Amino acid sequence: IVQSISYSEDQGKATGVRIIDAETNEDIEFNAKIIFVNASALSSTQILMNSTSNRFPNGLGNDSGELGHNLMDHTYRVGAVGKVDGFDDKYYSGRRPNGIYIPRYWNVDEKTKSDKFLRGFGYQGGGYRSGTKYAANLEEFGADYKDAILKPGPWEFFITGFAECLPYHENKISLNKEVVDKWGQPTLSIDCEFKENELAINKQIQEDAIEMLEKSGVKEVVGFDNKHEPGYGIHEMGTARMGRDPKTSVLNGTNQVHGAKNVFVTDGACMTSSSCVNPSLTYMALTARAVDHAVSELKKFNI
Repeated sequence: IVQSISYSEDQGKATGVRIIDAETNEDIEFNAKIIFVNASALSSTQILMNSTSNRFPNGLGNDSGELGHNLMDHTYRVGAVGKVDGFDDKYYSGRRPNGIYIPRYWNVDEKTKSDKFLRGFGYQGGGYRSGTKYAANLEEFGADYKDAILKPGPWEFFITGFAECLPYHENKISLNKEVVDKWGQPTLSIDCEFKENELAINKQIQEDAIEMLEKSGVKEVVGFDNKHEPGYGIHEMGTARMGRDPKTSVLNGTNQVHGAKNVFVTDGACMTSSSCVNPSLTYMALTARAVDHAVSELKKFNI
C-alpha cells in the first residue's frame, strides 16, 4: 500500500516511495530515480497529499493550493430508449460486441453554438433484444404465461449521452484524518456535484435523444435521466491538473510535479478538462509521451 513519496529538500526532488506491506503491516521504503504515480485520479492525489515535508507542507507539488481541486466526471445514464418493429424471428442477429457512437455536435462552431450551456456531449448506444425483464408486464397467466416468457422480448434501441463536466474549483477531495483505513492512512472526503451547466446539457441530451429515435422510426420512445451524482460515470478526472504556471497548477506540460521534476502523474488526476469522451486512450498517450520525456531527461542527467 503506497503511503507517500519521500522528498529531499537538498536535492529538490523525490528520492523514493514509502509503502506499507499489506500482509505484515511493515513500513518499507523503495528508492528510485524516477517515480510515476498512476494509482487512478483520486488515489494518485491522495498519495501526493500524504507526501508532506517542510518544502511542501500541504502536499507534494502543492504550491498553488490546487491539489485536490477541479474534480470532474461525466454525467451518466441520460438519454432515450424505444422499441423496434420486426426482426421477431431473429435473436442472435443484431447482437454485436460494439455499439454506436455519435460525436459531439453542439458548440463545435458558430452554427452549433448554444446559448443554454458551454461545451457539449456525445452519445453511445446500441440495439438489443430485451430478456425476461419484460415478462412482468405480460397479460398471460398460468401455462400461457410460462409459454410466453420462453420467447425473447422485443427489440429495443437506446442512446445515452456523456456530458462534459466543467472544472469547478469547489469540486474537490481532501484528507479526512479523523477517519482512517485499516492501515492507519487518512481516507478521502469528497465534495462534488454537477452544476447548472451540466444539468442544462443533460436536458438537451434527453430532448435530442427522443427526437433522434422518433425520427428514426423507433416506437414507444421514452426519455430517461437517472440523475446520478458524479462518480457513476467512473471517468473521474482532475485534482492534480497540468499547467504552465506553478501558481495555478500541480503538474507541468510533461506531467512532472512542479518542484519535483522526477515525479510524473499521468492518470486522470492530470486532466484540466474532461471533454465528453472516454479518457483512457488520452491517459495512455500522455503516459507514453511522459515516459519518452523521462528517458530523454534521464540520459541527459537532468533528473
